[in-house]
Amino acid sequence: IALLYWRDIKQTGIVFGSFLLLLFSLTQFSVVSVIAYLALAALSATISFRIYKSVLQAVQKTDEGHPFKGYLEMEISLSQDQIQKYTDCLQLYVNSTVRELRRLFLVQDLVDSLKFAVLMWLLTYVGALFNGLTLLIMAVVSMFTLPVVYDKYQTQIDQYLGLVRTHINTVMAKIQAKIPGAKRKAE
Repeated sequence: IALLYWRDIKQTGIVFGSFLLLLFSLTQFSVVSVIAYLALAALSATISFRIYKSVLQAVQKTDEGHPFKGYLEMEISLSQDQIQKYTDCLQLYVNSTVRELRRLFLVQDLVDSLKFAVLMWLLTYVGALFNGLTLLIMAVVSMFTLPVVYDKYQTQIDQYLGLVRTHINTVMAKIQAKIPGAKRKAE
């Protein structure tokens, strides 16, 4: 969360820039090419560093050992408990999503299904204007800018969102009053 609020500007800039570089690279090259280029860049850096340290040790006649020894000895495997925890979390998410989609597609609540239909209809227009990668780039940029903007202008944004919410609720109430069977159940 601190990353999205730009608390540490250097760290946030590196993460934000890396994400954007990756996404813009994917707009020009295939996923396989981008992964291969990233792996080659990382491998070039580590091989160069290893050779540099070996030459430095030979010249200075020291025996510091392998420069990545700490990382090579680090345990990186996932325990059975960790895997079970993540799969349980994934299972809950998938099950709740499937239940919600079933509820929407089988019209358990007419108003919710109509809202979903309108959303899907709007998404057809969004899909015609943007491809998925462009939307992902916009999402990353928004993820790193909107929290800061909201933090700075929270009172004004909340005021206008309240007005919009009131107007939407009024319109929805009028629509529900005119459509038979669209009355919401008490929640």
